[in-house]
Amino acid sequence: MKSLLDITIWIVLIAHLFMALVAAWRVWRGENSLSRLAGLDLASTLTIAVFVIISIIRANIIYIDVAIAAAALSYISTIALAKYISDHRVF
Repeated sequence: MKSLLDITIWIVLIAHLFMALVAAWRVWRGENSLSRLAGLDLASTLTIAVFVIISIIRANIIYIDVAIAAAALSYISTIALAKYISDHRVF
């Protein structure tokens, strides 16, 4: 049963990495700035999920801490970029 769980976790990791590449493509080739911002937010969320999956695979808790820090940075950057897009100024 453990090997089935390992296979499933690896498949999920590969799927998340593929989806992160698709989101990065949206950031690179988005039609407008809102589309690019949504792609950036999705890519950062998927990166956080990849950190958590790697933490499960390697059984190392340090990746969870990295994921929490990345989530905080992602939240702040998304808010700052959304404010810049709407007002054309950061503060």
